[in-house]
Amino acid sequence: MLKLRNFAPLLLAVTLAGIGCRAQAPSAADAVTPGKPLSLNTTRRVEVLLRQKANLPPDSTINVGVPTASELPGYSALSITFTNEGNTSRPINFLLSADGKTMAQFTKFDISRDPRELVSADGRPSRGGPANAPVLIVGFDDLECPYCARLHASIFPLITQRYGDKVHIVYKDFPIEQHPWAMRAAVDVNCLAAQSPTGYWDEIDYIHAHASDIGANPSDPKAEKTLASATAQLDKLTVDLGTVQKVDQTKLSACIAKQDTATIETSRKLGEALGVEATPSLFINGAKIDGAVPVEFIFNVIDDALRAQNVTPPPPYKVPTPPTQTPAATPAAKSAAPTGK
Repeated sequence: MLKLRNFAPLLLAVTLAGIGCRAQAPSAADAVTPGKPLSLNTTRRVEVLLRQKANLPPDSTINVGVPTASELPGYSALSITFTNEGNTSRPINFLLSADGKTMAQFTKFDISRDPRELVSADGRPSRGGPANAPVLIVGFDDLECPYCARLHASIFPLITQRYGDKVHIVYKDFPIEQHPWAMRAAVDVNCLAAQSPTGYWDEIDYIHAHASDIGANPSDPKAEKTLASATAQLDKLTVDLGTVQKVDQTKLSACIAKQDTATIETSRKLGEALGVEATPSLFINGAKIDGAVPVEFIFNVIDDALRAQNVTPPPPYKVPTPPTQTPAATPAAKSAAPTGK
């Protein structure tokens, strides 16, 4: 059976005259003209080439369209479909030279848009510099993810220390379904963020620092962690931090009780559309970085983003070297040491 998904772009860039057993070279009659069907000779060459490259079943049919004008000088656009057992593939686009000798395929990408605009930071609590800082860092975060916690604790303080107001940092929610209380945490911190960005970051800091303790039974530390206990701890933490920030507790409690996940789901769908499959995932002026990577690598990406904005980055980062310790002399060494007499 023909599997239509196998007809992905073939990435061709070949000369049609080179196929077959010493086939006759294309002639003037085989010239390709937009709006005019291909000659039988050229159509045959196209079909033989595609059967070789796509490994088509013998009983499949290749449907060659009529050439149309293309954006590439000297080439016409050619749409082709494949049919087998009543199933037809989606159209696959190729380019065919005006002399009918060369067939090619390429993918065009629009890079006119600023990559920074791929992920919006609008409406999110931020750290670092202002919204118009030259570098925007968007992190897709799961509050139950231990790798996110490590990134949050180790790398982000170094980023803000090194770059100051040159970076604008926000988090987007991407709770993993396998993490039982991650969604609850995301909803709760966003309830607090609606009234206090400072309270939001305080709760983010606390949860990432104490995630391993969430869900435990305070009266019985050896007992198995439960979702009910995690839920109660997260809700209480949110209320307590809201009290510190003097927010409207009636609104905060109502938001916690409602547990509206619509905003969180929208954030997660955005991440999926951008290719996020796991956390942590960072976008630095649009450049995607997955997983835990060395801080030097992240700094290099930020430095490149600054240069692209005509901003001079800080001096090259040097990994701190641990202080060397001089081993204490052993008793034998002491006895063997010169006395100076």
